[in-house]
Amino acid sequence: MKLNELKPPEGSRKNRKRLGRGQGSGTGKTSGKGHKGQNSRSGGGVRPGFEGGQMPLQRRLPKRGFKNPFKVKVAEVTLAQLERFAPDSVVDAQALAEEGLLKGKFDCIKLLGTGELKHALTVKVDKVSAGAKAKVEAAGGKVELS
Repeated sequence: MKLNELKPPEGSRKNRKRLGRGQGSGTGKTSGKGHKGQNSRSGGGVRPGFEGGQMPLQRRLPKRGFKNPFKVKVAEVTLAQLERFAPDSVVDAQALAEEGLLKGKFDCIKLLGTGELKHALTVKVDKVSAGAKAKVEAAGGKVELS
């Protein structure tokens, strides 16, 4: 197959409707817009959601909840997940991302104390729980807050 032999699938291409080209075309004179009224005028029509003056649905429904614009998204990493790193290695955001432990968008990384740590690591995170810090230091490692 060559580029000059490519053709669109059968029935996928359709000619545009030619308006105002005489009575014989079926869309002559008023061009399918009917007689008078808002939608027959130049620039006519109503905005999305307009219901002819009736109170629109988006205004009839109650507003619920609150979206905090200052919300902080925290990526959580547990001690059990850090077991996969080699002893005496430095665990930072880049190392965590390479291991696939960080997913999506986040503002900071927090180390949680779930699980046990059997070897020493240097962990560089933004936040750490007291229990996690104690367990890392008990294993001979250290936690650096960035």
